[in-house]
Amino acid sequence: MTGIIDYEAGNIRSVENALKRLGADYVLSPDPAVLSECDRLLLPGVGEAGWAMARLRERNLADFIRETGKPLLGICLGMQLLCEWSEEGDVECLGIFRNKVRHFRHALPSGLRLKVPQVGWNDISSLKSKLFDGVQDGAYVYFVHSYFADLGEDTAAVTEYGISFSSALSRGNFMGCQFHPEKSGDAGERIIANFLNLPC
Repeated sequence: MTGIIDYEAGNIRSVENALKRLGADYVLSPDPAVLSECDRLLLPGVGEAGWAMARLRERNLADFIRETGKPLLGICLGMQLLCEWSEEGDVECLGIFRNKVRHFRHALPSGLRLKVPQVGWNDISSLKSKLFDGVQDGAYVYFVHSYFADLGEDTAAVTEYGISFSSALSRGNFMGCQFHPEKSGDAGERIIANFLNLPC
């Protein structure tokens, strides 16, 4: 059973639809007691990091996430919340990944004009996680984001958008994708299937 962590931070429907396409059993819940019975956990999210961290703390989910030994995949904002700190709201996050989250406008080289947020398809390379078994280096996936995690020892995939950033992260049982695998066609479906097949 896959548990989707519900903290009112959006994009739940597309994640549910992806799990249904793969025939996966899941439960959507904000309750740590319910989620603790699941084999693996998904932390999706869109929105503002400070607000989202407040919701996790209010629901006693922050400590639950930090302490879980189950495979956990953060998606988009969910991945950013697993990092040390986010410039969005100047907020301390969960601190699982040793990366910081910054805004593109403050990081892109001077004079470089790129649309922010990055919306659309971009490639992922330097793949280093079991999430990417069977996924070709250079595969295209779908992004919607203005903030990014910098490169570091937990980087599991790299994408270039004016600068190089972590499009995926991995440490122990924790994984994260800045892109939306549930909206990323065959490559994204393979990534989700790989996550569902990880040993618990």
